[in-house]
Amino acid sequence: MRKRYRRSVSLVARIALAVVWCAAGWAKIQDPQASVHAVRVYRVLPEALLTPVGYGLPALELALAALLLLGLRCRLAAVLSAALLVAFLAGIVQAAIRGMSIDCGCFGGGGEVAASDTRYTKEILRDLGLICLSARLIHRPASRYALDDLFD
Repeated sequence: MRKRYRRSVSLVARIALAVVWCAAGWAKIQDPQASVHAVRVYRVLPEALLTPVGYGLPALELALAALLLLGLRCRLAAVLSAALLVAFLAGIVQAAIRGMSIDCGCFGGGGEVAASDTRYTKEILRDLGLICLSARLIHRPASRYALDDLFD
């Protein structure tokens, strides 16, 4: 019974992360130039990396969504998910510390906004919660309805 409960909790974490990555990737892939602009406003990457990162992020996010939804290579997907979320969290925190007024661009769009329109606390808490879900899957990747079960 306990094993079934743990696998169900991991399934919920897997699906929640897959939905978030799918929504983020899909929104960005619709307008790749906006994705490049969202990366640019953080002012942390050299100009030469902005286009590859802006175009590559949606593909990576959609790939993570697919792996998590299918339950394929769950631990690897969770590690990549956590790493990406930590990078996003660092970007948001550094923007807040530097006094920048930007929309994170996490779900498309992004760019400069009025100081009153920033939502850094909400974005930081969201990313911390998603990191916790990723950590759960790193620790206990086995879940119900996962393709990983076919290869064990």
